Amino acid sequence: MTLQDLRRKIYEIIFEADTFWGKFFDIVLFYTIILSVIVVMLNSVQSLHELYGFWFLLIEWCITILFTIEYSMRIWVINRPVKYIFSFYGIIDFLSILPTFLSLIFISSHYLMVIRMLRLLRVFRVLKLVRYVGASDSLWLAAKNSRLKIIVFLEVVVIIVVIIGAMMYLIEGPEHGFDSIPKSVYWAIVTITTVGYGDIAPQTIAGQSLASLLMITGFAMIAVPTGIITAEISRAEKRKNTQICSYCQYSDHDDDASHCKKCGNKL
Repeated sequence: MTLQDLRRKIYEIIFEADTFWGKFFDIVLFYTIILSVIVVMLNSVQSLHELYGFWFLLIEWCITILFTIEYSMRIWVINRPVKYIFSFYGIIDFLSILPTFLSLIFISSHYLMVIRMLRLLRVFRVLKLVRYVGASDSLWLAAKNSRLKIIVFLEVVVIIVVIIGAMMYLIEGPEHGFDSIPKSVYWAIVTITTVGYGDIAPQTIAGQSLASLLMITGFAMIAVPTGIITAEISRAEKRKNTQICSYCQYSDHDDDASHCKKCGNKL
């Protein structure tokens, strides 16, 4: 086996999930990520840190070494390593190994522990590539394809809460806790999302009526983005493909595609 063949084989395992070893790699990566996050969380508990601090540190270093090898392999096998390094997942991959090495320099790694939690973002890479959880890919494509509709919907929501907030400021006024328009808009956001903290509440009949209308509107608004995304899921299913172009990293290919839809190189 030549060096080029080895690179291609490793590339198929790391970046594609159609093969047995590709699926196996993604499954191992998934559980390793989960384990690393659990270790970070448990290590933040003082009583557990005092009892099992050594073992937590040992597991942390083992996982970091594995992630470092994986990160190096990704850079080695890809045709455009610079593009990967500065991509979203490339930065996340780098941040997943950086804190442990920095802890050698900075003895107090309390804040570095929080950065380690970013490893959880790597789960999205696995969920996107593993065929047996391919529904996440469909959901992502559906959200991506309907993003303009969702943006318009969110703009409408913002307009509604601003108008309602301004109306509540006029109706209730400072004597009932609505002492500014921004605070009234905050109340409108809390109400329309059905959170209802209860820190401020309308006291007048007009204000309570408007609040009731806003609550009902909030329930109705849940169905809007759900319907938009659901309508796109069926279309996304038709385009579901786990092949990633080794040149431009484009992944939205048809099932029968042999060449990249974006750059034209062979998959």
